[in-house]
Amino acid sequence: MVVDTVREEQAIRQVTERLVENFGGTYSVEYIEGVVGAARRRFAGHPVRTFIPILVERYVRRQLAAAGEVADAVVGPDNARTRRAKHKAESAESGFPAAIRETWSANKRFAPAAVAAVVAALVVVTVVTIALAVRQPSSAPQAAPGVSSLALVRGVVGSEKMSFFQDPKVAEVLARHGVKVEVDAAGSREIATSVDLGKYEFAFPSSEQAAERIQRQRNVSAKYIPFSSPMAIATFTPIADVLAKAGVVHQGPVPTFDMAPYLRMVGNNTRWDQLGDNTAYSVRKNVLISTTDPRSSNSAAMYLAIAGYVANNNTIVQGVSAEQDVIPTVSRLFVGQGYTQSSSEGPFDAYLASGMGPTPLVWIYESQFVDATVRGQIKPDMTLLYPSPTILSRHTLVPFGEAGDRIGRLLSTDPDLQRLAAVHGFRTGDAAQFAAVTTEHKIPVAPDVIDVITTPTFDTLERLLDGVGKSYN
Repeated sequence: MVVDTVREEQAIRQVTERLVENFGGTYSVEYIEGVVGAARRRFAGHPVRTFIPILVERYVRRQLAAAGEVADAVVGPDNARTRRAKHKAESAESGFPAAIRETWSANKRFAPAAVAAVVAALVVVTVVTIALAVRQPSSAPQAAPGVSSLALVRGVVGSEKMSFFQDPKVAEVLARHGVKVEVDAAGSREIATSVDLGKYEFAFPSSEQAAERIQRQRNVSAKYIPFSSPMAIATFTPIADVLAKAGVVHQGPVPTFDMAPYLRMVGNNTRWDQLGDNTAYSVRKNVLISTTDPRSSNSAAMYLAIAGYVANNNTIVQGVSAEQDVIPTVSRLFVGQGYTQSSSEGPFDAYLASGMGPTPLVWIYESQFVDATVRGQIKPDMTLLYPSPTILSRHTLVPFGEAGDRIGRLLSTDPDLQRLAAVHGFRTGDAAQFAAVTTEHKIPVAPDVIDVITTPTFDTLERLLDGVGKSYN
């Protein structure tokens, strides 16, 4: 009997693992384990233990799959009534649920005594089915609401936040609050200029400037800033060493990238093979940071703001004269790159996949590097630099109604969502959360970003971007 119990335990573990693999995208591990445990407890002490894992798995799989089908459909009153009618018809055919009938058919070949025991067990499954169907919410306080009961909220977000919203743990926390969030990705300036926002409940660009434009267009005053991320540069150790010899990179526990000598290099059309003592990357192309398209992406707009500040004698660009003075300098940073992508996910993915050959320097959000490190995508020779000066990009959610407002409040106040934001590399209001993540994964980040400037006004930045856009032509 002990041997049979051990085998049953092993079989139940295997059943649970298969169910988690199949349904983990919809339910939490804890929820699936709870449903398995509830079904199994009804068989305690039953003589046909050999069949219990089979019966438990079939019952739980039917329960989870039925709810999953509802999640995949466009949920509405008509759909719900149709599905209930279908299940009612299936059950009425023989007086048992469909899962019961199939299990009975599969076990007809067993000896009469065993069959009788299975019938008794199946009656218990029917009781479990009814008990689970009518259970009150208070009986399982930790379980997520049924998928069909979740309110769907749609949003458009900067691509650097997609991994956060696609995280099953984030979805699980939101489900506990009764909501399911679906998001599309776009460049932050695209969100503010060309995306049709009418089909979304919220927009979540990567900067206050893009959010301000959206607020003007939609006549919305509300906004939320759940987290932020300083701008940074992803590079490789050999590249950092070469630039350190050239006086651009200053080594230390947290290396920095001096924008002033870099702008002089760009102004002089300096090539990599012209840098002294450079055997690691002696190629015949100009020293340039790879960015996104400034006409569509916030990260490139922040790069433009920093470069404009340095080109304007370390002063925020203000006024028509200053704008005209810096446009020729900052335009070279973009036009010389050739084709650029519209969102920050593109160049960073190329950095991760292709190595330093095509992308020796990539302009990114710090959060992207931290997130990739946590997920094990950063190789030993990859390193992070902080531009000096830099800008803190404050990811700003603009709601278009009560549903979007609710998401903004949850992202800003729910402790689990704030903790998960830190896991994905974002800095929240609690600095200890970010520090815990970077310490655990040994990521050399700046604990406090000090050399930070503010961006130009919304209108000034728009005129600078227009000037750069004309340079492309």
